[in-house]
Amino acid sequence: MSADSTPIHDILGVGIGPFGLGLAALSEPLDDVDAIFLDQRPEFRWHPGMMIEGSTIQVPFLADLVTMADPTSPYSFLNFLKERKRLYPFYIRESFYPLRAEFDEYCRWVAAQLDTLRWNRRVVSVTRDDGVYTALAEVVDDSGSILTTETYRARHLILGVGTQPVLPPALQGLGGGDGTEAAGPLIHTADYLENREALLDSGAITIIGSGQSAAEIYRDLIDDAEDRGVRLDWVTRSPRFFPMEYTKLTLEMTSPEYTDHFRALPDELRERVGREQRTLYKGISADLVDDIHDTLYRLSRGGRQLLTNLVSEAELETAEIDPISGEYLLGFRNTALDKTFTRRSGSVVAATGYKSQVPDFLSPLGDDIRLDSRGRLDVSRHYTINDEGTIHVVGGEEHTHGVTAPDLGFGPWRASVVLAAVTGREPYPIERTIAFQTFGVPADESDAVPDAAFALDDSKEMSHA
Repeated sequence: MSADSTPIHDILGVGIGPFGLGLAALSEPLDDVDAIFLDQRPEFRWHPGMMIEGSTIQVPFLADLVTMADPTSPYSFLNFLKERKRLYPFYIRESFYPLRAEFDEYCRWVAAQLDTLRWNRRVVSVTRDDGVYTALAEVVDDSGSILTTETYRARHLILGVGTQPVLPPALQGLGGGDGTEAAGPLIHTADYLENREALLDSGAITIIGSGQSAAEIYRDLIDDAEDRGVRLDWVTRSPRFFPMEYTKLTLEMTSPEYTDHFRALPDELRERVGREQRTLYKGISADLVDDIHDTLYRLSRGGRQLLTNLVSEAELETAEIDPISGEYLLGFRNTALDKTFTRRSGSVVAATGYKSQVPDFLSPLGDDIRLDSRGRLDVSRHYTINDEGTIHVVGGEEHTHGVTAPDLGFGPWRASVVLAAVTGREPYPIERTIAFQTFGVPADESDAVPDAAFALDDSKEMSHA
């Protein structure tokens, strides 16, 4: 089919993570939205390497794909439970927090109902002509081999490619590339489950980093590690193993008002504030912190000396592989005392998070894509990265929007903004003010602050008082 005869959609989405899937679900019932969504994977999977038995997501069930935009949607988590005949058991369970595996099952249930999704499509380039984006996609099989190519066209481009795992500089490129064979695996938490037994077989495991993923892996390994005589170290540069802040006034920071305030900060101040806010969403659930301590207390009964070590205020500076033993030699610096120490480990788990990237397929668009001084996508308040407001970002804008960017519950709000820009109306009413508190400098009492200050016009960046 020639490019001229290819249908022109309203929306072409690239990447079907939870945010892209939520946008697809919310666009499905809209008669004035013709959408198509592509993903290079063969099916929807949400953090498959971290589907640890019994783990839960860290937000309430209302933070599903659609409810915060449309509580009546047939694609809600509660409707999923009803169809699975699990609504009453969930009600009796009396926990707001769904099992992670069940939330993944819910997302796949939604995906199976949407005929706008195309899997095994790897987008390699996007061009634009006369207001229309043309994407060239390779159709691949489950092994990644190219079968054919397809062309897709649309007036709006949605980037839902998400974030990529990050290794600290000392670990990048390490793993026997010089011919030295490592004793055990060096992995990111994204690949944990498939490497679990190899980690335990290595004789000594070091988890580097903090946050929920590190804590979940530590808790999942500690019983077996002690039973098998495997040393399990957990080292973080954070000053403590901190719990996630979860008080209600703190949660108001996942709000349109705070996003307005954060987006309006000068770049350098925004970077600093973003780093300081990691406890808001990268901490450990308080219940898990307590469970880990209770587990260590149980394992140490009778005066048993545990093999495990928990070390805070320690930053990884160097790493190499011992050419004789194959062990990892990890050099740390205590940030408080400015003293160094070395640990040997048979394997390493990097719980060092994810970061957004500029997709290579955007290269043909050149200067039409806004980048900041660090080469990252410069995402406007209304989630666009071009002056015409036709390329939208859903996820990956943490550096510009702060704590709302990775929050599942805020995904439907952002999708509502995107769909309003696409349709020129508000198919899902946008709640512009939800917080009781004021962020930034309050207006003088003599000043009138209009309730509808938030406008869907990227040429008017907001500074919300």
